Amino acid sequence: MSFVSVTNVWQRYGNRSILERVNVAVDEAEFISIVGASGCGKSTFLRMLLAEERPHKGDISIEGGETAVEPNRERGVVFQKYSVFPHLTVRENLIAAESFDKPFGRLRGTARKQAEQRADTMLERIGLNHVAQQYPASLSGGMQQRLAIGQAMTAKPRILLLDEPFGALDPGTRLQMHDFLLELRDETNMTVFMVTHDLDEAFKLGDRVLVFDKPRWDPQDPGLFGATITYDFDARNKGMPFQDILDQYPSLSLG
Repeated sequence: MSFVSVTNVWQRYGNRSILERVNVAVDEAEFISIVGASGCGKSTFLRMLLAEERPHKGDISIEGGETAVEPNRERGVVFQKYSVFPHLTVRENLIAAESFDKPFGRLRGTARKQAEQRADTMLERIGLNHVAQQYPASLSGGMQQRLAIGQAMTAKPRILLLDEPFGALDPGTRLQMHDFLLELRDETNMTVFMVTHDLDEAFKLGDRVLVFDKPRWDPQDPGLFGATITYDFDARNKGMPFQDILDQYPSLSLG
């Protein structure tokens, strides 16, 4: 049985079709890169994996379970714009990640002390222990994104969802974050889904690269049909058909 199974999933907003007939099976610990032109439903697909949205039709299951009705700690998420709490210090951001499902969002007593110890361990792991008492606004872009990933990882998710997490970073910092993410992935054995517009990044990080596009198109009504997975490339065999994809999706970049 696949770890994540997406079966005949459709999504629509009102009369507008976003996704249709999406089917994919993902093994545990796979890294899935998702590419495609803007507006083809990539982020919508992530939101359904997160259980922030429910499919209009079809099922999304983890280890054969029912489609989730709301987000939970089994799924972590990181967005392009640093998804951290600006009013909390770096250390407090990591502690807060453990309190989402607690009454009034608070940790007390022994649970609080244990969360603080785990936060300090994570801070050292992500290289931010020297700025533990600073606020996110005082950090560089790369440091803020490290914090966002560390915050997501603190909840020990089985699935990490990344929505263009490195798009706002400079090239050097972006390469550092690639290495950091791959190290965390190898250490935790988590399953990763990452949306990116950068094909080089998609094939570098991903075990598989999914291409979303509309196989059906009505020029009189562009919103009539939704997108689906049109290609599923195995990026582990070093085959990188960049030009084939670019010929069909010129809006994508090579980084």
